Amino acid sequence: MPLVCHPATCHKSGRVFADKLQSPNALSRVSSSHKVIMSAVENLAGRFNVFPGPQSETPAYRMPPHNVEAEQALLGAVLVNNDAFDRVSDFLRPEHFSEELHRRIFEISGQLIRAGKLATIVTLKTFLGDHDLGGITVQGYLARLASEATTIINAEDYGRMVYDLSIRRNLIGIGEEIVNTAYDSPVDASPRAQIEEAERRLYEIAEQGRYDGGFQRFSDALTTAIDMAAKAYERDGKLSGISTGLSDLDGKLGGLQSSDLVIVAGRPGMGKTALATNIAFNVAKAYEYEVRADGAHIAKNGGIVGFFSLEMSAEQLATRVIAEQSGVASYKIRRGDIEDDEFHRISEAAREMQTVPLFIDQTGGISIAQLVARARRLKRQRGLDVLVVDYLQLLSGSKSKEGNRVQELTEITTGLKALAKELNVPVIALSQLSRQVESRDDKRPQLSDLRESGSIEQDADCVMFVYREEYYLANREPKPGTEEHAKWMSDMHNAHGKAEVIIAKQRHGPTGTVTLAFEAEMTRFSNYISDEALPERM
Repeated sequence: MPLVCHPATCHKSGRVFADKLQSPNALSRVSSSHKVIMSAVENLAGRFNVFPGPQSETPAYRMPPHNVEAEQALLGAVLVNNDAFDRVSDFLRPEHFSEELHRRIFEISGQLIRAGKLATIVTLKTFLGDHDLGGITVQGYLARLASEATTIINAEDYGRMVYDLSIRRNLIGIGEEIVNTAYDSPVDASPRAQIEEAERRLYEIAEQGRYDGGFQRFSDALTTAIDMAAKAYERDGKLSGISTGLSDLDGKLGGLQSSDLVIVAGRPGMGKTALATNIAFNVAKAYEYEVRADGAHIAKNGGIVGFFSLEMSAEQLATRVIAEQSGVASYKIRRGDIEDDEFHRISEAAREMQTVPLFIDQTGGISIAQLVARARRLKRQRGLDVLVVDYLQLLSGSKSKEGNRVQELTEITTGLKALAKELNVPVIALSQLSRQVESRDDKRPQLSDLRESGSIEQDADCVMFVYREEYYLANREPKPGTEEHAKWMSDMHNAHGKAEVIIAKQRHGPTGTVTLAFEAEMTRFSNYISDEALPERM
């Protein structure tokens, strides 16, 4: 039976027994069997660190990374020449300093300089007060800072060092919080939620106080614009953005533009989800890439698509795409009411779609913070060229804005626009319209119909409405045999299979209406070909 004891007891008894065995008198009398016992006891004592080896020189507590000398040199430079503050104020904040006194000095200096006043040893003394700093007064410490000042030329480099060390300290804090939360989490807590919260915190650190922004030369922006035009010339369709697969719509939009927030809105039954699905699949199906010198894949045509389906399941979305590609009605696929040739078409369509880079997240009720974290992860792991969100009103904002839906939706649209700029991809977000559309004779939507918040219109680069006259006509059929019914039949014939995409706002191009063909059974949008464009029969 194995020997089991408390570590403290084993420590004491093992020590005493080992001491007795190691004494000269005892060692002279032990037999070989006693030596075996002694070896076992030493092993047991070693397990409980009875005979500790050499102590590690690593201290039990490690100081977070900081550089007091760099902070002093930077603050001294600001006090000697206030122009040094302008070189670091774009990215450096008081909280980035490790010492509380240094934070106060930098904060008060900034307030004075922004107010058009001088920040010197004399002016700062008034606001810092008289304190004993270990045998030196505040004024004496400020004089010491000025004497150890760096030159204004090096101020930005010192500021970056202070900022980078602050980021490391924040990373240490987040790491400790992750560990403690993982240890102390209740049983019903989701690890996925902790991962997403950690990702959100990490990206917040990455975005706060970045020093890679600011003004750039116009010539640099000009070069970027010329490169974009060159890529548009090389791309199929001569588009500056990613093709939607609908040529008439591309003609108005110039394709889906990077960093744009595109809102696709409509009343229920208009087909806005179908349009977004069609565009997403067209982009993913057309994906072609070229390999850069560093091995990275850059989209040449089409792109990798992420689709947040907050309303429909991934299976329902896949059924719509299969119906569109195979030409078999979606309701027949769901019921299994299909013929042999239809099943063959479905199988062929599914086989072709196996390699399409379309990724679906069907999680419902997620917050804007979770959506942003998952989009960043997809961009990092698989790549991302177009992001689709179906739909805005199913997202939630932060808990702090709970109860005020207008502020919450403002946070959501602002977050999506910021995400589009950060990832440099077009974001297509679907939106519901208010019921006031139904009270008008002309049911065509307007910007004022966007539901719950004016921020949708403000933050969006492009707003498109999906409208189908056929939907409304079908719901108000007059009595057969009447004159009104004959006119209704004529209107239904003209509206059948047609949909209007009304571009109500566009920052990069004209507004107007694009007519598309819509096949309701296959939930498929395609280019509309008018009767006048058809060739004459011989």
